[in-house]
Amino acid sequence: MSDIDTSSRARMPRWVWKAVLIFWVGWLVAIRVDTVVERLYSLFTLLLVSMFLALAIEPGVNRLAKRGWRRGTATAVFVLGVIVGFVIFIVAIAALVGQQIADLLQNSEDYVTRFVNFANDTFGTNIDASNVIAEIQDPNGAVQRFIRGQSGRVIDVSVAALGFLLQALSVALFTFYLVADGPKLRRALCSRLTPERQQRVLDTWDIAIEKTGGYLYSRALLAGLSAFSHWVVLQALGTKAPVALALWVGVVSQFLPVVGTYLAGALPVLIALIDSPGKGIAVLVFVVVYQQIENYLFVPRITARTMDLHPAVAFGAALGGAALLGPVGAVLAIPGAAMAQALLTDVGARHEVIESDLVTIEPRRRRRDRKSAPPPPPTGTNGNP
Repeated sequence: MSDIDTSSRARMPRWVWKAVLIFWVGWLVAIRVDTVVERLYSLFTLLLVSMFLALAIEPGVNRLAKRGWRRGTATAVFVLGVIVGFVIFIVAIAALVGQQIADLLQNSEDYVTRFVNFANDTFGTNIDASNVIAEIQDPNGAVQRFIRGQSGRVIDVSVAALGFLLQALSVALFTFYLVADGPKLRRALCSRLTPERQQRVLDTWDIAIEKTGGYLYSRALLAGLSAFSHWVVLQALGTKAPVALALWVGVVSQFLPVVGTYLAGALPVLIALIDSPGKGIAVLVFVVVYQQIENYLFVPRITARTMDLHPAVAFGAALGGAALLGPVGAVLAIPGAAMAQALLTDVGARHEVIESDLVTIEPRRRRRDRKSAPPPPPTGTNGNP
């Protein structure tokens, strides 16, 4: 009897074999899914960008469709308009950069002499311009080695540009189909749902269109203000190609979050610095000052009216999107956060807030009046003046 009990206790339970089998099957499936997701990552990014653009241009397409336009024609007009604007912007910036590089290579001695003289006069240094020029022109020097090393990257840059062009065309095609066949897509989706869920889906879609449009409107308005302000300063300083540089600053600083501000200001500062060190410093000072004015004056007012999104939430969403999807995620994260915030406001019960100084929101006009009002006269211990 004791031998039978010992053998039964030593026998492994049946569920252990099932657990081991499930573990290894799950592990193999997870590896396969990870491989599939990695291979489809670029397609997922293209679809995400296409959905963003589709939500952005659909209000305009709907207006044209109500006026009698065919939906496919209206969609094609908007998509072609976006493509043409993007191409003009890229060509203008590329022509400006190429012209500056060619001019820098042709007149390198003049620019080096001018910069060295400025450094000697401003900082009291004693640098010999001829020695700097000789170092730059030395075939075995660091500058010439760097230039020769970059010449081999022409093919890589060309291949990357071709790949980017194909991705842009794919995004345009996806966007066209999503907008042109938008009603059919929504009808097919709603046909599988109950009327209550259909209304929720359509309300969510409408919120997505509203928040995406608000984001683009606010970014476009801020980009216009930035471009105009920088154009005025660059034109007054006599900087080369002030229109192209102003457009660069406006577009890049607003549509590329987190790092866009630094990339936008680097190009005009560099070009102005090549022309004249004094102009470069002046442009740098203006870029820094304008960013402070924009962050504390323009952005809170425009964003509050178009997206109703807290600046801290927008900044955190941009950082999170950049960590997940890179620059594309940083751009798409802000309207996504606004959309999620709008949807979460209808979730759960809402209650009346108790009275407290910590939750009291004072109107802006009253705050301005209180700040501008004269201080009260001093009073004595009995309350009389």
